Amino acid sequence: MEIKIPEFCLVALVGSTGSGKSSFARKHFKPSEVISSDACRAWVCDDETRQDASHDAFELLYYIVRKRLKNGLLTVIDATNIHPDDRKRIVELAREYHVFAAAIVLNEEIETCIERNAARPERQHVGKHVVVNHVRQLRRSIGKLKEEGF
Repeated sequence: MEIKIPEFCLVALVGSTGSGKSSFARKHFKPSEVISSDACRAWVCDDETRQDASHDAFELLYYIVRKRLKNGLLTVIDATNIHPDDRKRIVELAREYHVFAAAIVLNEEIETCIERNAARPERQHVGKHVVVNHVRQLRRSIGKLKEEGF
């Protein structure tokens, strides 16, 4: 499969924890193009898994995204982005900077995501219910991505 995106756009990786978003990003984009919510969490509290640091982490993430878009650079957001409200903010940013918003969805099976999380020591605390909820939320909303502005 070949995925074509504009040279200058804002890309949202969309998928459950364990779906392979970060691996996909490493394979297909330059490290400087990818802004990871996990990395931002680590930068603000030294622990990429601390969900109570998410507010600060996303403030940082969107700050970096804005700076990259201001400078005309392809930017990829590596976060679950499974909730329509999260994606709405991405579309708004793309419009603000007059760029396309593209979504790349990694719609993996629940079992695959659970296995991948189990293989990552820092993610072993992520319960099966979290993955199940992520995948269900994703599948309920992916058919509406175009309506959302992607």
